[in-house]
Amino acid sequence: MRLTYPVSDATLGALTEQLRPLLVQAEKILANPRHGDFAKWKAALDNLPATARVTRLNQATVTLGEVLADQQALKQQLMGLHPWRKGPLNLGGVAIDCEWRSDWKWQRLQDHISDLTGQRVLDIGCGNGYFGWQMLGAGAELVVGIDPSLLFVMQYFACQHFAGTKPTNLVLPLGIEDLPKSLTGFDSVFSMGVLYHRRSPIEHLQQLHRLIRPGGQVILETLVIAGNEQQALVPKDRYARMRNVWFIPSSKALVNWMQRLGFVDIRCVDECPTSLDEQRSTEWMRFESLRESLDSSDPNLTIEGYPAPRRVIVIAHKENKS
Repeated sequence: MRLTYPVSDATLGALTEQLRPLLVQAEKILANPRHGDFAKWKAALDNLPATARVTRLNQATVTLGEVLADQQALKQQLMGLHPWRKGPLNLGGVAIDCEWRSDWKWQRLQDHISDLTGQRVLDIGCGNGYFGWQMLGAGAELVVGIDPSLLFVMQYFACQHFAGTKPTNLVLPLGIEDLPKSLTGFDSVFSMGVLYHRRSPIEHLQQLHRLIRPGGQVILETLVIAGNEQQALVPKDRYARMRNVWFIPSSKALVNWMQRLGFVDIRCVDECPTSLDEQRSTEWMRFESLRESLDSSDPNLTIEGYPAPRRVIVIAHKENKS
């Protein structure tokens, strides 16, 4: 399987001059990967059987490809791309029960976002592209996902193998720091599960504001704590066993930050604790998960003694001055 992005300039539209160099950069990374497991992942992709290519969206489980006869062999090939984090997915008839019930997050936000019909969308920290398929199902014309994890990009190519030739959901092996400062003009930008991993949350919010067109929307999902508009948690070391967690604000503090940066029409549309049913170990993600990150005697606390994970979805816009 060639790891390329055969996207026409017509599909990229007004963003062609800005996005085309990113596609070239992504293909160069995939041609010269720097990961010890890349050959194993590529072999799993190369051995995927041919199938009638079909997409079935607008449902909790993103279903791609017709059901293949040898389900056990296909499952073994897809297991070569373990662990699967975002889903649920069904590829060629094999149900992939991922670590996250990402469909629950989508259900919490889909009725609150502006209509995606015909939009060009950026999905930052997109993982294997699960949400991108949901965005296409909601009418988006083009979804550009970025995630520096090569494994997730390889999982995306497995999905694309079953989806067919409509390459409007892209997953590029890039981080937000790889995007040029001149890049702008997206109708919608999603940043879900990213903010708390950034050393400078203010800089990240500034980037989101820059990336959308005037009148465009940002959908931000992140960890929060209870508290007033001046409060944020800065873990001493790890948070819920994660090393790279820097700032966890209260939802009120987050709204305050976004107001200071010029966002308008800021709405917290959902806030809830992360349950053990939403994030858990499965056959497709056999490592430890949320349960092992909580205090065994008090599930309201992480094993470090911090408040247990709680997440907010915030939707905001860039002022349209026209």
